[in-house]
Amino acid sequence: MAAAYLEHLSGGAVEVRSAGSQPAHQLNPAVVAAMAEVGLDLAAARPKVLTAEAVQASDVVVTMGCGDACPIYPGKRYEDWVLDDPAGQGVEAVRPIRDEIRRRVEVLLGELGVAPGL
Repeated sequence: MAAAYLEHLSGGAVEVRSAGSQPAHQLNPAVVAAMAEVGLDLAAARPKVLTAEAVQASDVVVTMGCGDACPIYPGKRYEDWVLDDPAGQGVEAVRPIRDEIRRRVEVLLGELGVAPGL
């Protein structure tokens, strides 16, 4: 959800990589449905494994509870967003998580000097 919001709200001004330390085989259908409600299509998105190369190539690394599984490199900005896990939850439970992620993405874009789009 964060990657989709970053791509959308930055209007392409931010290069986004999305990956997980232990990704599922597919996206949670409730996440896909919740994002579709706000006009973002994740139907074709597939979870990817987080690689050290992806972290090294990034300026800002946003984690969501990966703990020791996430590689740490000097000079990178790290943010750990503590959020409820949408895994196994229905769309009603995913909506507030989605909305909080959007709020945090908007703050991050502002800190990066990128005016969030609509």
